[in-house]
Amino acid sequence: MSLDTWIAYTIACVVLTVIPGPSVLLVIAQSLTRGRMAAAMCILGDVVGSIVLVGLSFAGVGAILATSALLFQVVKWAGVLYLAWLGIGQIMEARRDAPERVTHEGGASSWSSFWAGTVTAVLNPKAIVFYMAFLAQFIDPQGDLPAQLAVLTVTSSLVVVVLLAGYALIAERAGRLFDSRRARRRMGYVGGGFMIGGSAVMAVTR
Repeated sequence: MSLDTWIAYTIACVVLTVIPGPSVLLVIAQSLTRGRMAAAMCILGDVVGSIVLVGLSFAGVGAILATSALLFQVVKWAGVLYLAWLGIGQIMEARRDAPERVTHEGGASSWSSFWAGTVTAVLNPKAIVFYMAFLAQFIDPQGDLPAQLAVLTVTSSLVVVVLLAGYALIAERAGRLFDSRRARRRMGYVGGGFMIGGSAVMAVTR
């Protein structure tokens, strides 16, 4: 793999990640409503989901999705419904109560954030198209395929971690400005709204 190819791939990953999509909106929602640890676990889940997509693309699943419009739509709408369900659940939780916002979480809630990030990443149609349709364009078939795959996977993972962490920190600092019970409830509404917004982004992605 040439340096120019790697730079082009890195730029593509940055553009894919920095534009607010389902994963970005989910991380912001987690940071606002559940704190730093939940956001970190969500980002970790997104990285794992991205690695899964890379593996699936090389296993041939990408070719199947690329040739089956129906199957692609099934995967896409599963992601839409999942993220909308998370958002509605967050809003309902905020309506019931407005517990104190935490900056760290226990195992169960942290792992729920991890799985939310993983599932959202795997079912994100924008990421599916990128990894399963365009990733091969950055691969030199005459080169060392495992080494190239490792470089591309590490690069995309680092880009995701850095950019999503930036979004999470901004959201967390904004959330700290609100400390009243009413404000926490509104943050719950906003967080749920971000998740539903992420599902809407999924829905309109072609």
